[in-house]
Amino acid sequence: MIWLMALVALALWWPPRRLPKRRPEPEPRPQPVDEAMVIDLATALVASGASIPSALDALGRCLPPGEEAKDVIRAGKSLLMGAGWDEAWDGASGRLSRLSRALEPAWVDGAPPIILLRRAAASVRARRMKDAQEAAARLGVRLVIPLGLCFLPAFFLLGVAPVIISMGMALLG
Repeated sequence: MIWLMALVALALWWPPRRLPKRRPEPEPRPQPVDEAMVIDLATALVASGASIPSALDALGRCLPPGEEAKDVIRAGKSLLMGAGWDEAWDGASGRLSRLSRALEPAWVDGAPPIILLRRAAASVRARRMKDAQEAAARLGVRLVIPLGLCFLPAFFLLGVAPVIISMGMALLG
């Protein structure tokens, strides 16, 4: 009985465990939108009849908040205010260069932008496919050495060695 009372007293006296405080999770940074998807959005905007400056403004509002969205909106507003093409896109991020190059002939020369935008998106996708195929080929080369080091000894020990041992035992004994 005394032991039980001592245990209860010890449990009440023992300092309670404190759970660690949760650190606030950092705000998630928006992932950049796929470059081909941005060009496809611009294609849809222009195909629906929007002018290039208003299409760029709408595209910038569709993109996640960040530098790319600000650059696209700034380029659209600069074009509306009469800036030249290079001046409007000055300082834009490198991911927007294909969009800019695809829309430039439409703005400067009056060429139909939809065909150029579709080609730019196809170019981005083709480059991505080529990169994936090259990475797959490199992976195949990198896997040869581990497979050779693991499977060849196992094949020899499990497949060839027992046959040689049984033939040796049959010949010798």
